[in-house]
Amino acid sequence: MEAGEGERYAEFAPPEALRPFVRTLWTYAAPRPTGDVQRIAPDGCPELILDIGAPYEEQGEDGMFRLQPSAIFAGQMTRPMAIRPVGPVELVAIRFEPDGARDWLGFSLDRATDLRLDMVERLAGLTPPAGDPHGQVEIMTRWLETQRRRDGWRLDPLVRAEVEAAGREEVSPARTPSEQRALQRRFADRVGVSPRLLRSTFRFRRVFDHAAEGDPAAVRWLEAGLQAGYFDQPQMARDFRRFLGCTATEWARDQAELARKIASQTYKPAADHPA
Repeated sequence: MEAGEGERYAEFAPPEALRPFVRTLWTYAAPRPTGDVQRIAPDGCPELILDIGAPYEEQGEDGMFRLQPSAIFAGQMTRPMAIRPVGPVELVAIRFEPDGARDWLGFSLDRATDLRLDMVERLAGLTPPAGDPHGQVEIMTRWLETQRRRDGWRLDPLVRAEVEAAGREEVSPARTPSEQRALQRRFADRVGVSPRLLRSTFRFRRVFDHAAEGDPAAVRWLEAGLQAGYFDQPQMARDFRRFLGCTATEWARDQAELARKIASQTYKPAADHPA
């Protein structure tokens, strides 16, 4: 078997009761990963990830790679995450809405920004079956729905309205300075980043939605960036450095496996398969 053979990625729509809080559930497996370093960009959504196979190593600020816990909550990201596999990979994950994880997490989302929190104890007893994406998603969905009902999850209407406006690329309504400060505080609590940064993240992710499929070397990145809302190539290039730590050409040349699978999936809310 060649490196990369047998790789699979799939997304699953959450049941109706979870849709206000969960954008999608996804599974990924790579029986023989290359071991290369992969850059994961911010996408505006916190995630809960459970490794069924070997956990990834993540590069710290000191440049050293350390093994991630087998279950993590990945808060909002303002910079790229560099990871590399150390063995056969298989995982199942819950991608929350930008403001959908607050009541599950139980504390302010800004306390998780740019962090991967250890959730091994909290997910103890969950045993999704290896090799069965539908079974994995069913177990995670049932577990999450039990917690939603038990804890009575709620949304902040003002924050959700701003998140939806950002997703639709609509201009925010005019606000007084005091109203804007109040929104900033509520965003820190429910989302983990500012409204402005969330909009920047959404715009960056749209570049990949507009990028052509097929050979990455043939992607017309400038055209994709203009369609995503950038004014020019230098503006897009700054965000590639900011959110991925490299140029578009470097990313297209070097990234594979999980990093490419995630980037190739549309940011739009609808997933292809029902849970």
